Amino acid sequence: MTDHKGKLSPLLKQATGITAERGEGAYIHATDGRRYLDFTSGIGVTSTGHCHPKVVAAAQKQVATMIHAQATTVMNPRLPELAEKLGELTPDPLNAFFFSNAGTEVAEAGIRLVRQATGRPNIIVFHGGFHGRTMGSLSLTTSSVALRAGVSPMMGGVVVAPFPHAHHYGWSEDETTDFCLRELDRIFVTYSAPKETAAMMIEPVQGEGGYVPANARFMQGLRERCDKHGIMLVFDEVQAGFGRSGKFWAHQHFGVTPDAIMIAKGLASGFPISALAASEETMARGWPGSQGGTYGGNAVAAAAAIATIDVIREEGLVENADKMGKRLRDSLQGLQKDYPEMADVRGMGLMLGVEMRRGDCPDGDRAGNILKECEKRGLLMLRCGPYHEIVRWLPPLIVNGQQIDEAVGIFEEALKATA
Repeated sequence: MTDHKGKLSPLLKQATGITAERGEGAYIHATDGRRYLDFTSGIGVTSTGHCHPKVVAAAQKQVATMIHAQATTVMNPRLPELAEKLGELTPDPLNAFFFSNAGTEVAEAGIRLVRQATGRPNIIVFHGGFHGRTMGSLSLTTSSVALRAGVSPMMGGVVVAPFPHAHHYGWSEDETTDFCLRELDRIFVTYSAPKETAAMMIEPVQGEGGYVPANARFMQGLRERCDKHGIMLVFDEVQAGFGRSGKFWAHQHFGVTPDAIMIAKGLASGFPISALAASEETMARGWPGSQGGTYGGNAVAAAAAIATIDVIREEGLVENADKMGKRLRDSLQGLQKDYPEMADVRGMGLMLGVEMRRGDCPDGDRAGNILKECEKRGLLMLRCGPYHEIVRWLPPLIVNGQQIDEAVGIFEEALKATA
């Protein structure tokens, strides 16, 4: 007889054994009474930490006045207020915003916008990128075959170019950049003519693909080619943006301005809201009906996003991400001399990855065992990378030096326990 008791889908796998009762700052308190240092931040979402008092107060106030004002039916004042605040942070001329719920939805909106605004069909993405799980954004995603398996065919008009991952190729940064730009030019004459290429979409720091930063010469090379051929350059800042890289936008490290930005995760400290930013002129070239959604730009989430921006500014969290990120990187690199299985330490700000290897082979099993040992000792972290071989460091932007040092100490204990 069928058991009709409601259950979660068995496909929903949990990375830890924790049931969280409450969160506070950089900590999660579990139902068993234990406290855990949370270096997952809900996959980079709780930028101001768990339940920051100013974010909580803003959300509570909004809940008491208007929970849902559907944006294409009536306007809640929080949405234009949020657009105004974001406009102070995005590079000129990106001053218009479409709000939705998740990163994958603004990726879908980005696909529609670049094709409609240019009248061209093709989009170039970069190997190892992650842009979402819905069918359009999934078609742009090449960080892991597990995401795409069993749901083909993918959307057409997507071309994959190499990303400058020097450690993967085993070359210098210059050699890798030269190769990637040559291959991009080859795509223009073998796969997607410039006049049929609507956009290039790229993560300035790859997330799920392994916490791999691009570099300035490569990004500037993309900008030059886009300008030459009338192609739009779109940056996916969903994970690396909003201060996490040690600058407000990760692309600021490279001296390049995009034509559009995809924003989510850290935007509202845990409330579901995302945004696509472009110039008003570019947005106006989209077709009527191409932007919308029932819940997009929810009033409570928008109020939380406004408060999040205020906290980031008032508490200097971008500067803290830079300072604490350097402290974390220095500590991890200091461990490498004693633990050569830490094959690479990379990333930017508070978005760092440690690649685990056994000889020449990616060691996802070791990374997984390290996470289990960290959890036993009160530290929560996650993995990423195509072989799950990257231990990723993703603390909230409020993290302090004592917490960084404690986490690195636990990580070293886990290294010893899994040797």
